[in-house]
Amino acid sequence: MNDSKKIGKLGEEVAARYLQGKNYKIIDRNYRWARGEIDLVASKDDTLVFVEVKTARGNNFGPPETWVNERKRLQLGKVAERYLQEKEIDGVNCRFDVVAVWAQGPAWKVHHIENAFWL
Repeated sequence: MNDSKKIGKLGEEVAARYLQGKNYKIIDRNYRWARGEIDLVASKDDTLVFVEVKTARGNNFGPPETWVNERKRLQLGKVAERYLQEKEIDGVNCRFDVVAVWAQGPAWKVHHIENAFWL
């Protein structure tokens, strides 16, 4: 596993712990379908939440949450639709969140954006 994949996995773990601390239940991790992946699937208050985690080591490329462009949003929507079909989930509220994670020395900074985008 290369450095960027290791940082990404660490960021996903930080995001999962952060969400659990906010009373989210993590249901699934790294759900893959076709060419896409949903980092975390969580639930809170009768809502199913598809979470995209973006992790950065610095600010060289701007805030990580801005990396979720239109193409990525559409891809996430297709994967989420497949997830719902495969798990036979129907009639539940769903939303897309983005969790941006920055490594700042030994500490992590987390920015959680609920309802980050709509499809």
